[in-house]
Amino acid sequence: MSVNLNALKQYKNVDLRSAVETASPKELISMLVDGALTAMAKAMGAIERKEISARTQQLNKANDIILGLKDFLNHEKGGEIATNLDALYDYMIRTLLQANRTNDAAKVQEVMTLMLQIKSGWNGMEVPAA
Repeated sequence: MSVNLNALKQYKNVDLRSAVETASPKELISMLVDGALTAMAKAMGAIERKEISARTQQLNKANDIILGLKDFLNHEKGGEIATNLDALYDYMIRTLLQANRTNDAAKVQEVMTLMLQIKSGWNGMEVPAA
C-alpha cells in the first residue's frame, strides 16, 4: 500500500511541477494564493482536532507562501497597490504567527478572509499581454 501512495505522491509532484513550469505569472500567483488558503484551512482543522504539530506545519506553510507572494510584488510597476499589498502580507504573517502561538482559529479565519479578498480581486484583474 505504501508503494502505491509513494507513486501517487510522485505523480502529483510531477503534475504540479508541469503546471508551474507552464503557468503565466498571474496563474502562478493564483496557485500561491490557493496554496495559502489550503494550508490555512488545514490549520483550522488541526486547531479543531487539537493537533499542534499539524497546525504549526500548515501555518508555517501558509506563511512561507505569503512570503513568496511578497517576493512577486513589483514596487516599481505596482506603485501604491504593491506597497499596500506588502503591508497587508506583513500583517497576515504576523497574525498567523500569533494564531500559531495562541492556537487562535479566529485569527486564521481573519487571514483567510483577507486572502479570499485578494483572490477575488486578482481573479477579476485583466493582465495586459507582455
